[in-house]
Amino acid sequence: MTDLTWLNELLADNRIFTPQTIAYYWDGLVTTTQLVFLSLVVGLVLAVPLAIGRSSKHRWISLPIYVYTYVFRGTPLLIQLYIIYYGVVFFDGIQQTFLWPILREAFYPALIAFTLNTAAYTTEIFRGAIKATSRGEIEAARAYGMSQSLMMRRIVLPSAFRRALPAYGNEVIFMLHASAIASVVTLMDITGAARFVYARFYAPFEAFLFAAAIYLCLTFAILYFFRYLEKKLLAHLKPQSGN
Repeated sequence: MTDLTWLNELLADNRIFTPQTIAYYWDGLVTTTQLVFLSLVVGLVLAVPLAIGRSSKHRWISLPIYVYTYVFRGTPLLIQLYIIYYGVVFFDGIQQTFLWPILREAFYPALIAFTLNTAAYTTEIFRGAIKATSRGEIEAARAYGMSQSLMMRRIVLPSAFRRALPAYGNEVIFMLHASAIASVVTLMDITGAARFVYARFYAPFEAFLFAAAIYLCLTFAILYFFRYLEKKLLAHLKPQSGN
């Protein structure tokens, strides 16, 4: 009996890889993709104005944003998810409002928690990129007579986005991995599907290894996508070979 016999037996035993269990994993993949994608898109939309405000010299603008980013970056995402998911019912009268049919579903509290968390991290990423803008670029824009808003839109933000791209790619991967905690609030994501298969067949190794393989494939796809973006958007920074 060789060392690889157990692996051959595992591959030959396809009890847990039935069409029904594969369907559960597929539904979990769709849920995870929707949750991560929507939270990243909304978080990015929120982070851009927040990063501009965070870079402001007026403390009455930058200080509240600093407190928000400090709180959400300084506390675990799991705690934030618990507070939003379980705490929403303690608001008086919310069960009689039009929001209750939405908030009672696990997906939307998880989406709110993930969005607020990634917006806080993305705000600080973009804020650092904005602060790193070359003074020469700013002075050149002012010399052309650009207003503050026009300079921010045409010069600062495009330049900051290119600089922030590698760090933001890491944030996207972090959010993908962090989405595994969504199953603790009864959301059937990839990890939730693996828990279901484990509970039904008592096969933790096979169930969670398959889930890990799905996360690994998604991670490689994200890495490839951001490397492609970096290659396109940062091509001008590469040394040019002499002719």
